[in-house]
Amino acid sequence: MKLISTLFAGLLSASLMASAFAGDVKAGATVSQGCVMCHGQNGITTLPGIPSLAGQSEIYLSSQIKQFRDGKRHNETMNVIAKPMSDADIDNVAAWFAQFEITLKNP
Repeated sequence: MKLISTLFAGLLSASLMASAFAGDVKAGATVSQGCVMCHGQNGITTLPGIPSLAGQSEIYLSSQIKQFRDGKRHNETMNVIAKPMSDADIDNVAAWFAQFEITLKNP
């Protein structure tokens, strides 16, 4: 019985966590237009030192952008860009970039 309760609690918390970060991909496409200059079209950058965002976890992207917005993470450009973003804007742009699938190949 304890095992079933533990499994149920884990599944419930995972489902709540997923819905808490379920941004609107369509709205994220609009918000992401401010990102493409550095991070590239669809989140694939060609600039050295700038990370690609495509295929990153939605939870990770949302967390990192919120840290830039809140001043917990420092980058001169990102702090300015993220500052006016709402939680919904951040979740939406995170959903936009997270939707892309990245395939890795051996060279």
